[in-house]
Amino acid sequence: MAQFSPEPAHARSRRSQHRGVWAVIAVLLLAVLVATLWVPLYNKTTPTWGGWPFFYWYQLLWVPIVALVSWCAYLLSKLGQRGAPAAAPGDAPDGPGDAPPPPRRMPPTAGGD
Repeated sequence: MAQFSPEPAHARSRRSQHRGVWAVIAVLLLAVLVATLWVPLYNKTTPTWGGWPFFYWYQLLWVPIVALVSWCAYLLSKLGQRGAPAAAPGDAPDGPGDAPPPPRRMPPTAGGD
């Protein structure tokens, strides 16, 4: 017997794409985290580079790499948000981080204040 989902088909496909993007982001950030925090990987002094032991230049080499990977993760997160389904008009707002509504224009008072 066929089972029907209360969600429309287009919402299900976007949600799975959204999860896929966040999975890629998690893998990228996890790889950087492991490469920089797994000490036995770089706990040695040779080879030296310009008189610097390996553990120094290995960590310094990761500074621009982490910046680049973080930037890519940010761009992917924006892509994931763009692919997410839009909220229905009756849905509750996301939370306290939502932008306030624009201010109303007040009619001029009779006193000329």
